[in-house]
Amino acid sequence: MPLAHRLAVLALALSSSAFAAQIGTIPPAEALTTARVAALPLAERAAWLAYLARSDAQRAADRAALAAERQGLAELPAPPQSGNGAASMPLDRPTDWYASEPARAVARNILSYQTPAGGWGKNQPRDAAPRQRGQAYVADGNPKAPSPGDFDKPGHWSYVGTIDNDATTWEIRFLARMAQAHPGDAGAAYRQAAERGLRYLLAAQYPNGGWPQVWPLQGGYHDAITLNDNAMIDVMALLGMASRGEAGLAFLGGALRAELAAAEARAVQLLLALQVRIDGQPALWAQQHDVLTLVPTSARNYEPPALSSGESAQVLAYLMAMPAPSPAVVAAVKGGVAMLKRLAVRDRVWVMVDAQQGKRLVEQPGAGPLWSRYYDAATLKPVFGDRDKSLHDDVHDISAERRRGYAWWGSWPQKTLDAYEAWAPR
Repeated sequence: MPLAHRLAVLALALSSSAFAAQIGTIPPAEALTTARVAALPLAERAAWLAYLARSDAQRAADRAALAAERQGLAELPAPPQSGNGAASMPLDRPTDWYASEPARAVARNILSYQTPAGGWGKNQPRDAAPRQRGQAYVADGNPKAPSPGDFDKPGHWSYVGTIDNDATTWEIRFLARMAQAHPGDAGAAYRQAAERGLRYLLAAQYPNGGWPQVWPLQGGYHDAITLNDNAMIDVMALLGMASRGEAGLAFLGGALRAELAAAEARAVQLLLALQVRIDGQPALWAQQHDVLTLVPTSARNYEPPALSSGESAQVLAYLMAMPAPSPAVVAAVKGGVAMLKRLAVRDRVWVMVDAQQGKRLVEQPGAGPLWSRYYDAATLKPVFGDRDKSLHDDVHDISAERRRGYAWWGSWPQKTLDAYEAWAPR
C-alpha cells in the first residue's frame, strides 16, 4: 500500500472511536501510608513509620516557616516565575566565571529559595530575582485545571522540595562551584547551603534505598521510587561525587562523606532489586516503582506501570560508570543490554506527518533503531496511554494531543548500547 494511502487509512481510523482499540485502564499509583506500612512484616515497620513521621514533621515545619513569614503582610508576593532551571545554572563555565557578579546573582536566588527542609522546587530560572519575604517556595506547578479524576492533584503546595527535572541536585552542584571560586568566609554560605542540600537528600532516602519524586512526601505517584527523567540516578551520581570530594565538594567532612557513600551503595542494591526479570533473566526497569512492593507503577494518567526503555538505558549507563562493578552489577548490565537489543525496531520513523494526522510511526527502509517508551512486562509489547487513563497497544489509537505532546518512540538507548561495546571487554 502506498504511504499516502496508508496514512489516509490511519487518519480515517483515528476519526472514529469505534476503531480506537483499548487494551486496559491505567490504575493510580499507591502512596506511602501508615496503613500500607501496617501490613508489612513486624520487623520492617519501625523504619518506615519513622520515615513517615520525619516527612510529616518536615512538611509541617516548611509550612509553618512560610506562614510565619506571611504574618503582617498586607499583600502576598506573586509566585515565582517558571522556566528552565538547569539552563540558568551553568556547570561548565571557567572557574573565574563563578567569581563574577552574574554567578553571584544566580547563587543569591538559589540560596533564597532553599526550603527549610533543605531542597528546592523545580522549573524555576535561577537568574531571576531572589525570593521575597512571604513568597511561595516554588512556581505554580498546576496552572491548568485538571481533568476529572486526574492522578495529579491541583494546589500551590506542590513540588516543595523535589528531585524532578534536575531540581535540588543541580542547585547543589552549582553551589559547589561557587564555593570553589570563593574560598574562606566568602564562600561559607555556599558551602553551608550545599551541605544542607545533601543532608536533605539523605533525609529523603527511603529505608530501602530509593527516593521519592517529592520530599516531604506529597502523596500519589510522587511517592513512588522515581527513575523518570533520570531523577534517582542524578541523586546517586551526585552522592558518589560528593563522597569522593569531587565536583567542588572536597570541603565536606569525612563523616558526611561516609554517609553519602553508604547511601549510594544502598541505592545500587535497590536498583538491582528493581530490575524486572523476564524468563528468569534481568531485563529492564520502569519509570516508577512502587515504594514497598517494588513493582512497576503508574504516574500521570497516560504513564502506565510498564518497562521503560529510556530510563533503563540511563540506569545501565550509571551502572557501567561504576569503577569496580560487582558480578551482580555486570549481570544486570548484560541482561538489560540484551533486552534493549531484542526490542529494537528498524525501518520505522516516528515523525510529524501533517497538522491533521499528527505524529505517526511510518515505514522508512534503513531507519532506526527505534524503541517504544513503554513495554508491557508480561508480553514485551509496546503500550501507550492517554489522558483518559485508557491503555492501548497501538500508538495511533491514542488522541492526537497525546501523540503530539509525548515522546512515545525514540532512540534513547542507542548511546548506552554504543558505550556497552567499549565497556563489555573490560
